[in-house]
Amino acid sequence: MTGDNITTYPVDTVNRVKRLHDRGAYDHATIHALLDAAMLCHVSYVIDGQPYCTPTLYWREGSRLYWHGSSASRMLRNLSGGEPACLTVTQIDSLVLARCGFNHSVDYRSVMAFGQARLVSDQAEKERALVMMVDRLFPERTALLRQSSHQEIKATAVIFMDIERASAKIRTKGIGDNEEDYRLPIYAERIPVNTVLGKPEPCPRLLPAVKRPPTLDGYREGRPLEDSLAEAYRASYPD
Repeated sequence: MTGDNITTYPVDTVNRVKRLHDRGAYDHATIHALLDAAMLCHVSYVIDGQPYCTPTLYWREGSRLYWHGSSASRMLRNLSGGEPACLTVTQIDSLVLARCGFNHSVDYRSVMAFGQARLVSDQAEKERALVMMVDRLFPERTALLRQSSHQEIKATAVIFMDIERASAKIRTKGIGDNEEDYRLPIYAERIPVNTVLGKPEPCPRLLPAVKRPPTLDGYREGRPLEDSLAEAYRASYPD
């Protein structure tokens, strides 16, 4: 399924949510929003029959995902020619303590995206992608930085993957005990989990005249990280 009017990813045996299918979602809006509110993913792939799963930073442009790493990375060397890959992202929203061990759980939001991973080989596109690797998180920051050297760019590889299939799975149920268990004298609770930004700590070796730029105002103490990331994404990709 392709085209500007398509708003959901195709569903088949690869990405269909099989257990508790009512928690599944396949629409672009849900999946993209979850991707844009995170920054760390895990990429799974197989090399010579051996499975691997590597954590890395990523970012999205439309239905294309990018991630990067060392040019010497085993992962990037083996994902450069159109190898099947699965990229996952998860946000934990709460710990759920029920009245039975079987019903203990977590509330969460997750995405699984599937496609063919390929190396960005065009030099101009690679350099553009490396700019967005920074600016996607911190809009307009690259323009304020020392330009990366040729050797630094050469030492970095960039991979992209067009999302062919994807699914989101979301649990918001909280405590879900068996009806008869609610009469038991057992304590149960939901513990919310939030990743919140702390107070920024300027480098102790800053020159006296250097001040924190206003472009970093979205990263302020007490704000949920996912809100800052989503806002930064919208600023970097306003369309």
